[in-house]
Amino acid sequence: MKKIIILFFLILFNFSFSQEILATVQVNSQLLGGSNTQAYKALEKSLRDFINNTSWTGKKLQNFEKIKSNFAIVLSERDGNRFKGTIVVQAVRPVFNSSYESPLLNLQDTRFGFEYAENENLIFNERQFSGRNLIDVISFYVYLILGYDADSFQSMGGSQWFSKAQQIAQNSQNRGYDGWNQINEPRSRSILIGEILNPNMNQLRSTIYTYHRAGLDGLYNQDQTQSKKIIADALMQLKTYENTFQQNYFFNLFMDTKADEIFNIFNSGNNGSVNINNLKQQMIVFSPKNTESRWNKWK
Repeated sequence: MKKIIILFFLILFNFSFSQEILATVQVNSQLLGGSNTQAYKALEKSLRDFINNTSWTGKKLQNFEKIKSNFAIVLSERDGNRFKGTIVVQAVRPVFNSSYESPLLNLQDTRFGFEYAENENLIFNERQFSGRNLIDVISFYVYLILGYDADSFQSMGGSQWFSKAQQIAQNSQNRGYDGWNQINEPRSRSILIGEILNPNMNQLRSTIYTYHRAGLDGLYNQDQTQSKKIIADALMQLKTYENTFQQNYFFNLFMDTKADEIFNIFNSGNNGSVNINNLKQQMIVFSPKNTESRWNKWK
């Protein structure tokens, strides 16, 4: 019996601290026209290999333990080896005792400019700016994903990875590339990571942990009422941001990423002791664009 208990906790520990990346990468060059697609396929492969083969945390994990993510790049401008476009970054988290994968991060960065020469080596150096911005943006988002994932398994567990993302942002400021500035770019990478690490946002990070680890990870038990109550209570704790959330990138990114999931959790009608009207009113305040399509459909 003791061996079984020990084995259970070893499995749980491995499940709880997956800290490397398993990424898919797509590079869309249709807006650029032309027939030379080989360079873009080379970029796609280089980025995929860079993300998946770099040791970001020093851990060696099997693929099933890694964090599933997706990097989708749409190129809109090219001038020699200089490119501009948009990058969408997504990541999911497994939910214990189920096949469901919960969205951790889903953001669109429209200020993505970089330089790339076909088949160049992509090597990450956390101590300095690369000079070409490609590695810097991708590495920033890798560490952001690692931080989100760790926060969802351990309270404030992502701080070391968020700090690495912040260092990349600091290295990249005033280098001539958009998306890093702390002024005149309200949804910049620097602003996002600064908000995440701001102690004023600790309640949101605590909610992210409780929502996932104590809530979602128990939601697939036969009786869901306790887990739903935990999730609802965690979301109600966000009321502390009621007067400040409008201009907060971190907060609004959480709501945008989780809106579908939150709606679906409480749309079954089996919500136990959850005060669904109170939760509805809070969601209407925090995510008014989803009022008609989601929150008003709760009964």
